[in-house]
Amino acid sequence: MDFRIFSRRIIKNPFIISFIIFLSVMGPGIITANVDNDAGGITTYSLAGSQFGYSLLWLFIPMIIALAVIQEMGVRMGIVTGKGLADLIREKVGVKFTFLMMIALLLANFGNVLAEFSGIAVSTGIFGIPRVIALPLAALFVWLLVVKGTYKSVEKIFLLASALYISYIIAGFLAQPNWGFAAQSLIMPQITISKAYITMVIGMVGTTIAPWMMFYLQSSVVEKGISLKNLKYSKADAVIGAIVVNIVAFFIVLACAATIFSSGIEVNDVADISKALVPLAGQYASILFAFGFLNASLFAASILPLSTAYYVCESLGFEAGVSKSFREAPIFHGLYLGLIILAVIIIMIPNVPLLSILYLSQVANGLLLPFVLILMLLIINDKSIMGEHVNSRLFNFISIATVLIVMGLSIGLVISMII
Repeated sequence: MDFRIFSRRIIKNPFIISFIIFLSVMGPGIITANVDNDAGGITTYSLAGSQFGYSLLWLFIPMIIALAVIQEMGVRMGIVTGKGLADLIREKVGVKFTFLMMIALLLANFGNVLAEFSGIAVSTGIFGIPRVIALPLAALFVWLLVVKGTYKSVEKIFLLASALYISYIIAGFLAQPNWGFAAQSLIMPQITISKAYITMVIGMVGTTIAPWMMFYLQSSVVEKGISLKNLKYSKADAVIGAIVVNIVAFFIVLACAATIFSSGIEVNDVADISKALVPLAGQYASILFAFGFLNASLFAASILPLSTAYYVCESLGFEAGVSKSFREAPIFHGLYLGLIILAVIIIMIPNVPLLSILYLSQVANGLLLPFVLILMLLIINDKSIMGEHVNSRLFNFISIATVLIVMGLSIGLVISMII
């Protein structure tokens, strides 16, 4: 057969065409979901496996559904309206309420930015690099990434960072878990009615769905310029992102359950876990775990200030976007740089009360999340905004149930932290 005829047939194949379109659309959903596995998320999943073994694996099934539903709503609103979530909230409830929410989100997100740079300090410390060298270099990298890049180039780097999470899947296999018991724990919940168990469940769900991600996902979909005709491909990107991020988290729990929980070693943070893995799963598993933590912290340290800059500028009507120059969007770029510099300065201060800062940021996230989710539901069911793309009855039932569960867990997280 003539090669040119064969090539034309491949190019005209509907599946090939769909796959090419998906590759062009792919990015926002996968990137946003993977940032959930940041410094705080990896620490939470590591401690879940170290302290509770395989017993929390069942939680990943409902978490995939919840995250997929919320991300799908975000991409649909962004593509149909061509506006970021902060823009839509301002139009729906007015400037005053949006401004108050913006201030609360700004404070909460700054606490999360501090967490990511503290994660960089911890992970580089595992490799013997002092924070006085690691933090300024990390700050310079994430700043140049946005200042010198366009949306397309930055997205490619973020997708590469997402791919590097495979290190946790490899570490999970190196830990040689009991696959039969893991499968049983996945489909047959082992629920324990204890404060520690319930608090960990709340923490795992809380670290999977955060207010900032709704704003970043929708803003990135808008800046990428995805058309309405490609909505289904963007939905697939959102759902795949929800699945992939939970698979990575599953293997983090699995690795720690198979090694540290089984050995009875007490650990308090990721540095302890990385050291504990050396005699239990081998040096390579330990290195991969530490490398994954560094990648996640650096990745999230780029995204979280970016998310903050997006929704602050959208709330106040300023120009925003990675592809825009400093002259075109001075507030956007200035806020991004300011958050990075301030975070590095604070983390460099000796004996800074980082735990208190992280605690307050998580409380703020827990308090804000229900408001953001309710506003998303109000907007996505408004025909004057969404037209024919409002939620169906079935999807509304699923999304409202998801929102109520997430709200209940978020409120429970705040109450447990206060108590």
